[in-house]
Amino acid sequence: MSDPDVGARSPVRDGRYLSAALILIVAFMVVEVVVSVLSHSLALLSDAGHMVVDAMALAASLAALRWGARPPRGPWTYGFRRAEILSAAVNGVTLLAIAAVMFAGAVERLWHPATVAGGDVVVVALVGVVVNAAAAWMLSRADRRSLNVRGSLRHVLTDLYGFLATAVAGGVIAATHFERADPIATLVVVALMARAAWSLLVASGRILLEAAPENVDLDEVRRHLTGIAHVVEVHDLHVWTLSSGLPVLSAHVVVDDAVFATGAAPRLLDDLQSCLTGHFDVEHSTFQLEPSRHRAHEGQVH
Repeated sequence: MSDPDVGARSPVRDGRYLSAALILIVAFMVVEVVVSVLSHSLALLSDAGHMVVDAMALAASLAALRWGARPPRGPWTYGFRRAEILSAAVNGVTLLAIAAVMFAGAVERLWHPATVAGGDVVVVALVGVVVNAAAAWMLSRADRRSLNVRGSLRHVLTDLYGFLATAVAGGVIAATHFERADPIATLVVVALMARAAWSLLVASGRILLEAAPENVDLDEVRRHLTGIAHVVEVHDLHVWTLSSGLPVLSAHVVVDDAVFATGAAPRLLDDLQSCLTGHFDVEHSTFQLEPSRHRAHEGQVH
């Protein structure tokens, strides 16, 4: 599910996709809660609970998208670009929380199975598959380079797989009256949710802790930079991700004294930045050019 109009994307357009998916999810969630109570299905109720979280996640993603589009102002020198990362982290935490609640309920139902209306479960679950497939299609057309959008899509896809498992469980119950199929389906959903949550938390955690992007090898960056004419050494090299798709780099670059004597510093800066853009797709960089004798004035370097 890819969108050919990658270059035409904008926060406004992504917001429309998020809003449409949110409306679908909320509308179906109300129906599912009613049917789950009437049919006594824990799997359906668990899916409904997950859809509540989905709705909250989509609403948070929508808010983060709009905040992130605000320009830098006052003390917020980067604007609110990291709002989407916080939203993705919240998505991961809520997925884990609802998975824990569902797991406890499923274990209880395994020991004490309840009577479930299998036919009702199948009908609602299949409608849920259609609704979540439509929501997933909408979100897939938004900018999936955004961790915020990927988090929302992960929520909806997990729900889609959960409804498929619930439909199978309902069919088994209708055909064989094996009531434990309902909590077994719930455990399948729990496993999917835990996997999705872990992926989101790891990705957002790396950004919040300012780890280097996974696709950036610091040793290779250093080799490329020191291979540029007049560069003697590179230290205090830092690479981190400000927000999805926005890697940032800073470094102290020791250069030949001739660079300052001949006024070649601006050209060297161009070379350094071109190297990063061309080889590592890092467009936001800050360099401190230093003569070799400046090392005596610095503290610990790395």
